[in-house]
Amino acid sequence: MTDILNYINNDVLAAAPVTEPERQHYFIAQLKEIGESYASGDECVSGSNKKLSAAVVTFGCQMNARDSEKLCGILREAGYEITEAEEDADFVIFNTCTVRENANEHLYGRLGRLKNMKKAHPERIIAVCGCMMQETDEVEKLRKKYAYIDLIFGTHNLYKFPELLFMLHRKRAGLVDSLEAAHAGNAVLIDSSSDYERYEKLLRYGLNAGNRKDLEKLYRKPVVSVWRDSSDIIEELPQQRKFPFKQGINIMFGCNNFCSYCIVPYVRGREKSRTPEEILAEIRRAAEDGVKEIMLLGQNVNSYKGVSVSDDQGPAADDGKAASFVSFPELLKRVDLLAGETGIERIRFMTSHPKDLSDELIEVMAASKHVCHQFHLPLQSGSSRILKRMNRHYDKERFLDRAARLREAMPDIVITTDIIVGFPGETEEDFQETLDVVRKVRFDQAFTFIYSKREGTPAAAYEDQIDEATVKDRFDRLLDLQNRLAAQSLERFRGETLPVLFEDISEYDPMMITGKLENGTTVHVPADPEEQKKLIGTVQKVRLEESHGFYYTGSLA
Repeated sequence: MTDILNYINNDVLAAAPVTEPERQHYFIAQLKEIGESYASGDECVSGSNKKLSAAVVTFGCQMNARDSEKLCGILREAGYEITEAEEDADFVIFNTCTVRENANEHLYGRLGRLKNMKKAHPERIIAVCGCMMQETDEVEKLRKKYAYIDLIFGTHNLYKFPELLFMLHRKRAGLVDSLEAAHAGNAVLIDSSSDYERYEKLLRYGLNAGNRKDLEKLYRKPVVSVWRDSSDIIEELPQQRKFPFKQGINIMFGCNNFCSYCIVPYVRGREKSRTPEEILAEIRRAAEDGVKEIMLLGQNVNSYKGVSVSDDQGPAADDGKAASFVSFPELLKRVDLLAGETGIERIRFMTSHPKDLSDELIEVMAASKHVCHQFHLPLQSGSSRILKRMNRHYDKERFLDRAARLREAMPDIVITTDIIVGFPGETEEDFQETLDVVRKVRFDQAFTFIYSKREGTPAAAYEDQIDEATVKDRFDRLLDLQNRLAAQSLERFRGETLPVLFEDISEYDPMMITGKLENGTTVHVPADPEEQKKLIGTVQKVRLEESHGFYYTGSLA
């Protein structure tokens, strides 16, 4: 423990930079020193002279997946070896989702399985972060029922992860800190600042047998830091991509739409956009690192409104020009041009809100050289009455018009969607309207969900909730229709030879390699181990020989 104290004493903390992201890079370096000290001693779970291991478990959307890549990158740079074996890892972090209730239940189940591990190895660290942590009642539940958790933080201060983990090590060593510096002046939703007050009070009483017992309990309590919101956008942190040739690029955060069923604006905050210069610089770095495909990410990319002081695609000018706003179609144009310069082969984006889907965006997509002809357009319901109750700000006719415009501009486009079944007040007539839209648009894929009541949203208070049997019957009918239409839609490309970006070995057959068409459809191709090594991460022409409802099998052309 003496060695650890050398790396976490008050002088080390006081020397931390004030500005970001330099502050977090400083703490990453300190964590690496701590990890090396643990790994060379008896504390290391993995055994002496071995690297500490870390598992990052992700629930939820592409933005959560992108956040997890940052968590992995930070941990790797701090000296951890990333593993998927969470029950054997020295450090486990759960990056949570709370869009649907079952996401919460999945977390509780995973945490429950780690209880005996934590009891046998109390030196291991368990952390929980993400959207679910923005709900104070969920944090309190974790504190009470899962008291063996060590660290809790939210969505707005994810970039503070290195600093918070450093403070956890200090607490374990008997140095309890105020969280004021870690909060950086941001409003706090819930935290563990009372621990510091309790610590100061116990020290004032002087050390005795009773105080020591209370202090030991205090040291075992989690470090909790959840912000109410933040205007900070700190992206210049380490990352470890799931696929080295694909990368998500955050262009904006939060949502201003407040759909009546959705908790996202409450947990992700209000919309804030990165500057186009920052986005383009990140894409350029990704290209230099060998990335072939990027996905522009935001809760509603159509609402992107980045402030720029540059008239071109280069870095922002420093000549006093007045700032101007860049729309998403304009940003997409710039990204497409940059892709041509840097070797990026594919550009995707999600998610788009139907109310904001402009003709300009459709025209930019159709004219681009690198933007994939795939569009995720969430329907949620085909009933104009239910859409109004959902606070979606479009009706059935507007949605059908936008889908038709996409197909007219890009006949080969693949359109995917989200649909909620059983929203409060949904009648059989409303449900038939949804089926009508599904038949008319002929979605290539639909992510169908049973309505999940989320406390704190307006829809949760609606009295006309739908009974479970009715919802299940409607869900099954929708699924049956959509599966038939999707299989028919897939047939339209069978027999063609199209480019595929190969991603990985098939999880179903080790002698097959799997990849994606430009339109996002999965393709499996036979390949022996030597071929697989050469093909993964490359784009190759494939003849699509058989369609199987949701995917193709084929052969290299």
